[in-house]
Amino acid sequence: MSLSITKTKLNGTVSVSGAKNSSLRLLAASLLTEESVHLSNFPNGLLDVKIHLAMLEALGKKIITEGDSVLICNSNEKIKTQLIWEDRSIRNTLLILGALVSRYGEGRVPLPGGCKLGERKYDLHVMLLESLGVEVWEEGDYLCAKSKTGKLIGGDIILPLRSTGATENTIIAASLAIGRTRLFNPHIRPEIMDLIDMLTKMGAKIKVFGQRSIEIEGVEVLSSVKHAVIPDNMEALTWAIGSVITNGEVEILNFPYQHLEVPLVYLRESGMKFYKAENSIIVRGGQAYPVEISTGPYPGINSDMQPLFAVYGSMSKGESKVVDLRFPGRYGYAEELGKMGMKFHVQGDMLLINGGIPLEGAIVNALDLRAGIALLLAGLTAEGETIIENSWQIHRGYENLHEKLNQLGVNI
Repeated sequence: MSLSITKTKLNGTVSVSGAKNSSLRLLAASLLTEESVHLSNFPNGLLDVKIHLAMLEALGKKIITEGDSVLICNSNEKIKTQLIWEDRSIRNTLLILGALVSRYGEGRVPLPGGCKLGERKYDLHVMLLESLGVEVWEEGDYLCAKSKTGKLIGGDIILPLRSTGATENTIIAASLAIGRTRLFNPHIRPEIMDLIDMLTKMGAKIKVFGQRSIEIEGVEVLSSVKHAVIPDNMEALTWAIGSVITNGEVEILNFPYQHLEVPLVYLRESGMKFYKAENSIIVRGGQAYPVEISTGPYPGINSDMQPLFAVYGSMSKGESKVVDLRFPGRYGYAEELGKMGMKFHVQGDMLLINGGIPLEGAIVNALDLRAGIALLLAGLTAEGETIIENSWQIHRGYENLHEKLNQLGVNI
């Protein structure tokens, strides 16, 4: 699958969809109850979401989608604890495993897929499940887990690094465990708080003590819930940066300003001009200046954002510097941008960009989701046609992409 774009100014209004990274976690958590889970502001159009919904159906759940909502409820068949799956896998299978073993005492899921970002192993997930009394092992292309007593037992878990996935899996797995679980050094970010918000509505007992710790007191059952998914901060940031580098004007509705305060400070200081309204911002062009960023835990600039900042830096005259502290060397996309004329080199774990050189259309490859959207933004500034191969990667995280680009004046 490929897409073709040409140089275009982004102009118009666009609305941000529900957050991909939050939606997938909420779907995994729906396995913790036999009652219905109704999610609104839900991005049914995302490829990863469609796969996850199909996985829930394969486990025995009934799925009803309509517009931007989904209803997940029990069907007449018993929920399976083994996810037999031959299609593309996603990294969220780790959370599905945590939910299955928490509720049923055992689980078997495909080994995780998703973007290959350096050494994205799952040792932290194995460690946290073992800390709750679970035996974990591999069988071919599957990861298996079984509680030694049939129920998880609460305990203390110390994460050696702030991991979003491990934090989410601990919360999910511990919600139905016997006793109290204390998670130290969690990664508190908007998607985590959205998960906690939904589980609390379902009857979970969870307390957050800043970035120090989370305490989960296990309960016997969780009930039904209606919950609205938070807006996707990555999509919001994409349209904002796109407006600046194409010298356009975009009003971004459903904009999660409170989740992007730090990235917006960097962008404002680097030439972005935006005006905040009640539930939107208007980004009115501006001129990109060089950026110097390093990724870090929320509320800082996360690893997913750095390809967007790299494209921003390539549009500015001068040297920009990008350091990814979470996934060192996550700069494969720079080679693809180099095919379009971006001048760069990697110095140790730092990406240095010599910006301000006009880009030219080329045939490039979307190595992963975030690389793909970075190439799309670059293509909007390049002379001539840009063809992005494996563009399906972008649809994993951007709902109704073609329609939204058309709204903003892009022929794709």
